[in-house]
Amino acid sequence: MDEPIDIDALQTLVQQHRAHLGLSLRAAAEQADVPFNTLARVEKGHLPDLANFTRIVDWLGLPPERFFQPTRLRTESTPDVIAYHLSRDPNLTEAAAEKIAGLVKELYGSLAVREIGVKVHLRAASTFTPQASRKLTDLLSAMQSKLMASGAGESAREGG
Repeated sequence: MDEPIDIDALQTLVQQHRAHLGLSLRAAAEQADVPFNTLARVEKGHLPDLANFTRIVDWLGLPPERFFQPTRLRTESTPDVIAYHLSRDPNLTEAAAEKIAGLVKELYGSLAVREIGVKVHLRAASTFTPQASRKLTDLLSAMQSKLMASGAGESAREGG
């Protein structure tokens, strides 16, 4: 389920509650203090806006958290997600995407702090979200700084 709210449960409970009270859709909407069209859409499996969701769950006499989905743990690693998106970049050849992904994976492994959990959510899309783009920019900047620092150290050793 991609929705944060269990709309199937909301749909079923609204239908059952309305039937239990013996109300028409219009009367139930009035009693719940939501527009008729909103309650009709909920009964068809659509998600209402936050204000109407709150009114509907109040009418049902249930706590709102009853309908929230448990958060899913991310199973793929950040380098794997980046590699996935690089492989779909139309500006990169397959070899170039694999090379960049390899560099990212290697540098990520050496630079990533293991104790701190990083949450990155990338939706399956042909482009990065702005948040993912910023995270990639930060990661690549850190990688470049490390490379520049190690390159300067090698130059000093070679000259001296």
